[in-house]
Amino acid sequence: MSSANLIERSFELAAAYCDDLTPLVYRRLFEQHPEAVAMFRTEGSELVKGSMLVLTIEAILDFAGERRGNFRMIECEVASHDAYGTPRHLFVAFFAVIARTLQEILGVEWTAEIDAAWQKLLREIESIVLDDIARAAAGSEPVA
Repeated sequence: MSSANLIERSFELAAAYCDDLTPLVYRRLFEQHPEAVAMFRTEGSELVKGSMLVLTIEAILDFAGERRGNFRMIECEVASHDAYGTPRHLFVAFFAVIARTLQEILGVEWTAEIDAAWQKLLREIESIVLDDIARAAAGSEPVA
C-alpha cells in the first residue's frame, strides 16, 4: 500500500472510532504547546479550530497523494501564520499532533506501515517549512 493510501487509511480507521477529531487534536496541541492557547480567541474559536483542522486534513491528503493543489495550502499557511506570529516549530508540530492523535485513537490498528508513512510525511512537511525559512533568509521567493 502506498504512503498516500496508508495516510488516508489512518483517517478512515479513526473516523470509525471518533466522529470529530477537533477536540482531541486541540487538547493534545494545548497540552504539548500551552503557548498555542493564547493564539485562539475565546468566542467562536471552536468553529475556527474545526475549519483549520478540515483544511489541514485536506492538505495532508493531497500532499501525501496526487498533489493536485490543496497541498499548496501548507506553504500559504506558513506565510499567513508568520503574520500572526506563530512560530514555525508550532506550525510543524500541529501536523505531528494530528498524527499522534490518530495513533492514540487507532491503538493496535496503528501499524508500522502507517507510522512509517506518517513519519515520511512529517519530514517532508518540516522540510517545506524549513526550506521556506531558508528562501526567506536568502531573500528569494517560494518555488511555485
